[in-house]
Amino acid sequence: MTEPSATFLLFGATGDLAHRMIFPSLYNLLADGLLPHDFLIVASGRTEFTDEQFRSDIDKALRKFLAADRYEAETANKLRDMIVYQAVEAGKADQFKALAQRLDGRTDKGVAVYLSTPPSLFAPTAQGLADAGIITPKTRIAMEKPIGKDLASSKEVNDGIGALFAEDQIFRVDHYLGKETVQNLLALRFGNVMFEPLWNATAIGHVQITVGETVGLEGRVSYYDGVGALRDMVQNHVLQILSIIAMEPPARMDPTAVRDEKVKALRSLRPMTAETVKTHSVRGQYTPGAVGGQIVTGYADELGKPSETETFVALKAFIDNWRWQGVPFYLRTGKRMPARQSEIIIQFKPVRHSIFGRNGHGSGLEPNTMIIRLQPEEYIRLLIMSKRPGLERETHLKEVTLDVSLTAAFAGQRRRIAYERLILDLLAGDQTLFVRRDEVEAQWIWIDSIIDGWKDAGMKPSPYSSGNWGPSSAIALIERDGASWND
Repeated sequence: MTEPSATFLLFGATGDLAHRMIFPSLYNLLADGLLPHDFLIVASGRTEFTDEQFRSDIDKALRKFLAADRYEAETANKLRDMIVYQAVEAGKADQFKALAQRLDGRTDKGVAVYLSTPPSLFAPTAQGLADAGIITPKTRIAMEKPIGKDLASSKEVNDGIGALFAEDQIFRVDHYLGKETVQNLLALRFGNVMFEPLWNATAIGHVQITVGETVGLEGRVSYYDGVGALRDMVQNHVLQILSIIAMEPPARMDPTAVRDEKVKALRSLRPMTAETVKTHSVRGQYTPGAVGGQIVTGYADELGKPSETETFVALKAFIDNWRWQGVPFYLRTGKRMPARQSEIIIQFKPVRHSIFGRNGHGSGLEPNTMIIRLQPEEYIRLLIMSKRPGLERETHLKEVTLDVSLTAAFAGQRRRIAYERLILDLLAGDQTLFVRRDEVEAQWIWIDSIIDGWKDAGMKPSPYSSGNWGPSSAIALIERDGASWND
């Protein structure tokens, strides 16, 4: 097993993600004794800071974003002492040379580069590192999403990085894969004998995946408009969840085996056309309304101009393989939803024959349902049928819940930031929870088919009031099949 990288080089260190997630994650790893010996954090951004100025800024961020009971001055001071700052801008060779001087004598101990920057800067930054002699066989590079805006631009980004790094040195980040409950999907499926035999078209009627956000643009105007919910959320987070739900059992828990099976599922997604997008997709854009009792403005008002960017999307997807043939996967995500929640619904088929009256009529018989909540709570619920107490000659059934609260089951353990897992794996060189190039491209092939279908069909976003689960057509999308969203 290789030694973990002893240097963490962060580009975009002055940004929001670094302050909210990356530095608090580094703090927590340090507090738990999980960072390598002689660890150095080299922070970089375009703004000029002295080491002390930047350290002071990070200390303020830790006080703001860490849980109140986590911040300790002693640990914060230790982290401060590990941080140096070097202003670097892509294309400026003298600044990369100065950066190389900061790393003098450390590259042989391994450098983990983290790009928390726009994707347009990925390749120029990597080239600057190469020209400065910073890239070695012990250098790893992590890239935040998005990896392009379509298949062509994704290939361009990957080609630029791939020209300088081998695939086993490249770590494409999807922070959902760092969440405990997403990782727990693997344990649920492949660590319990009672589920996997039923995890197919014989027993499952449909699957739902919902990722709802209550926020609007939240300062992301320049990024979000023209990108939209399909590219921003479905292409990565939603499809990564789908791939874990739909994948075949890997031979072992290692990066190659797990990602081989995920990409097979993604490649089996049935492409959409100008005809199928009309019945299998819904685009929406939020208008003024109320979320959590607060009056909020519409998307166009926040943007300051009309726009055809969707803030909500619902899809009916099919996976054309042996396991899932004919099983619809209903996917939806959007902004200004009634609740912030991410969940998966596994809707099992009804029992083949009811002994409790003709077709179960009058008995209360319902198909079983599994609810896997990823956030804000973390739980797995299985809705099963039980006899209702009483002396009636006819058996009356009632749906009851088997509830496994992961929060309660592991109450003594701190809920970790997803980035803690990902940073630790980056340092160790474990790619299992990172996205491989062929996964990204399989995701874009399917997403591009939807975007092209929308364009050919002339589909515009339908309005929905903030605080609702999208346009009414999203309800019709699933109810036409005799099902309903789990709201």
